[in-house]
Amino acid sequence: MSKILDFVNAEIAGEIKKSQPDFKAGDTVNVHVKIKEGAKERVQQYQGVVLQRRNSGHPGETFTVRKISNGIAVERIFPILSPSIEKLELVRRGKVRRARLFYLRDAKGKSARIKEKKM
Repeated sequence: MSKILDFVNAEIAGEIKKSQPDFKAGDTVNVHVKIKEGAKERVQQYQGVVLQRRNSGHPGETFTVRKISNGIAVERIFPILSPSIEKLELVRRGKVRRARLFYLRDAKGKSARIKEKKM
């Protein structure tokens, strides 16, 4: 039974790698999210810095994106296989030395910036 689960998880992980850009903590991403309002459906962009990726390479993988909206910090957790995510774009790469950037929650202004990685 576990061999079957491992096989299915490997197949799904392969699909994740094909469909999503390679990003990590510190990168700025633009997530196109489907929003349902009554009978209508529209696409809203959510751009921010990736704080973390959890369970990388697994079907239950999630990533946390943080943005500043009208002076208020907003964090949102997205499942990587969510049907509400229409598109995921990598805007810029960040130069960080950690996998979890929770220190950004306390940082304000200039100290909250992340240097851009030279390509």
